[in-house]
Amino acid sequence: MQETVFSKIIKGELPSVRLYEDEICIVILDINPVAKGHSLVICKQVIPTVEDTPDSILSHMILVTKKVDSKLREVLHCDATNILINNGPAAGQDVPQLHIHVIPRYHGDRTKMPIPHEKYADGEMADLGKKLAL
Repeated sequence: MQETVFSKIIKGELPSVRLYEDEICIVILDINPVAKGHSLVICKQVIPTVEDTPDSILSHMILVTKKVDSKLREVLHCDATNILINNGPAAGQDVPQLHIHVIPRYHGDRTKMPIPHEKYADGEMADLGKKLAL
C-alpha cells in the first residue's frame, strides 16, 4: 500500500480534527480551507481515483458527504456548499487517495471557482455527445 499524508492521518501519525470515522472513511477539517468548516471525506483505503474505487465504497462516501453537507448547513448556516473531487493529478489532485471536498459557501462570499469555460465549434458538441453517450 502506498503511503500518503492521508494514510498517516488515518493511522494517527499526523494530527487532524476528525469529524467522523467509520470502517470505510474519515472526515476531517481541511488544514488549508477555502472557508472555515471546509471538510474532507477521505477513503481509508489508498485508492487514487473514482475510476479505481469500488461502487460500494464510492456510494458510502457520497452518503457521508451528504451528512457533512447537512451538518455544515446546520451549524455554520452556510447558504450552499461546493462538493468536489479532484480526480487525478491533471485535475489538481495533490494526494493520490480518493477524497471529497465539502466547502461551505455564502451569498456574497466572493470565492470563485477558477475554471475557465470553453466553446464548441459548430457541430462539435453533437459529435462529442455521440461518442460519449452511455
